[in-house]
Amino acid sequence: MSGDLFAAERVGTREPLAPGAVVLRGFALAQEHAVLAALDAVLAASAPRRMAVPGGRRMSVAMTNSGSLGWVSDASGYRYVPLDPLTGAAWPPLARPFLELAGDAARAAGFDGFVPDACLVNVYEPGARLSLHRDADEPDRSQPIVSVSLGLPAVFLFGGMRRTDPAQPVPLLHGDVVVWGGPARLRYHGVRALSAGVHPRLGARRVNLTFRRAGPAV
Repeated sequence: MSGDLFAAERVGTREPLAPGAVVLRGFALAQEHAVLAALDAVLAASAPRRMAVPGGRRMSVAMTNSGSLGWVSDASGYRYVPLDPLTGAAWPPLARPFLELAGDAARAAGFDGFVPDACLVNVYEPGARLSLHRDADEPDRSQPIVSVSLGLPAVFLFGGMRRTDPAQPVPLLHGDVVVWGGPARLRYHGVRALSAGVHPRLGARRVNLTFRRAGPAV
């Protein structure tokens, strides 16, 4: 069986990772055209950049944001801010295709009523990776994380509640969506170094859209 046929067979399937966490295979493909057009608009308005971590090292993943709040990292730490530090302007707004995809995926995973106010746009080139971490900068942790994989294949690492817990490798393809919340909300996760390749729409890169509720509970 070819890789393409195997990928096609997985579209529409659900793969539980843990209580509160699931992979929705190919879930974003139904809205692919609109989502990619919205992504192009975000990247044109706010260029991805390799942010510095508090220790001074720069991340291998380039990042930008969409929404009323955007995640940033520099010498003073990690935080959400309403303005792009590079431009001084507000981050590009969350387009309707982004909001619909995030809400639909959360609902399919069992989390009704999810309305994100932040989308981290992570751009991976070959060799870029994301070390194990957990998303703990959001005040309302009752809301899930919705992570959309676009472009080149990647291996997502889904760990436990401690950084030292074993991490499960989860291969992700263009259009796959991972949702985690509830008892899985603070699990550690990361991404292995991206292998080289070329995607027909996004070229030699992977783009990850991570939707969150970063503001106070509503």
